[in-house]
Amino acid sequence: MVTPVLTIVVPCYNEEEVLPETVFQLSGVLDALIQDQLISNESTLLLVDDGSRDATWELIERFHTTNTFVTGLKLARNAGHQSALLAGLMKAKEHADCVVSIDADLQDDVDAIREFVMKYHEGYDIVYGVRQDRSADTFFKRATAQGFYKLMTRMGVNIHYNHADFRLMSRRTLEKLEHFQEVNLFLRGMVPLLGYPSTKVYFTRKERFAGESKYPLRKMLAFAFDGITSFSVTPIRFVTTMGFLLFALSVVAALYAIIGKIMGATVTGWTSLILSVWFIGGVQLLALGLIGEYIGKIYKEVKRRPLYIIEKEVTAENRELAVQKPSKTAWSK
Repeated sequence: MVTPVLTIVVPCYNEEEVLPETVFQLSGVLDALIQDQLISNESTLLLVDDGSRDATWELIERFHTTNTFVTGLKLARNAGHQSALLAGLMKAKEHADCVVSIDADLQDDVDAIREFVMKYHEGYDIVYGVRQDRSADTFFKRATAQGFYKLMTRMGVNIHYNHADFRLMSRRTLEKLEHFQEVNLFLRGMVPLLGYPSTKVYFTRKERFAGESKYPLRKMLAFAFDGITSFSVTPIRFVTTMGFLLFALSVVAALYAIIGKIMGATVTGWTSLILSVWFIGGVQLLALGLIGEYIGKIYKEVKRRPLYIIEKEVTAENRELAVQKPSKTAWSK
């Protein structure tokens, strides 16, 4: 059996509190897979610093000199989670046969990576990590998450329920993903479009090991809206349908107002106010805002600005300190 080269890509933004434990656990996973001859000993851990303001990059450089698994990319600015993840994926595909993406907070089960690799050996190009359930979430978070996935499905977006960005992808899928030139990234919607053989691995999500979530409610709502408007024109069609319905209601309201006017049962000015403000004004503002969102996305697309700029990188080739690969128990936290 040919052992593939595996790279684990970890986007990092202000993760100095959790990063030592993340490196420790993921290095242990790589070491165990190598010992079991499931992956090559050339496999690596790629940490992508997404313009962090803390000591994240300094930690990456330190781990690079003491742990031969660790490589790193430093982006010149905070490009966002999706762009940082894409930067790591595109870099990893240069030497890896398969790539696993996982967040730095250790909420995704690192032990599931072994199952990912087993599925890869069975011939699957894409393996989705899917949450077993949401019993640990608060009622509000569970309800909003379920609503998000259901809404995306109804909008016509092909997305896997309870799957975020914890997945394995083969090199050939990453090479095809590179052909997607969207500036407005929504990877969990883009990957299913590739169409290669795929499967799912279920896991139980854990509590964040340390630090604070980088996705508060405001960012989660913005991310959901970006996903919908990047993959579906259904909202525009909904506005059109709503416009016809409100036009019909306006006709009914107009007849009611005219009858009231004839019978003398209206206050002066009420007719024009109710028709112009309640119906037309609200619909126009909603429609203009939604159309403006789509125009804004078109504006970003046609400018073709780079999604990220790599400022620094530390790789196996430019390692400053050559050390022998330590045992699992030797990795310093």
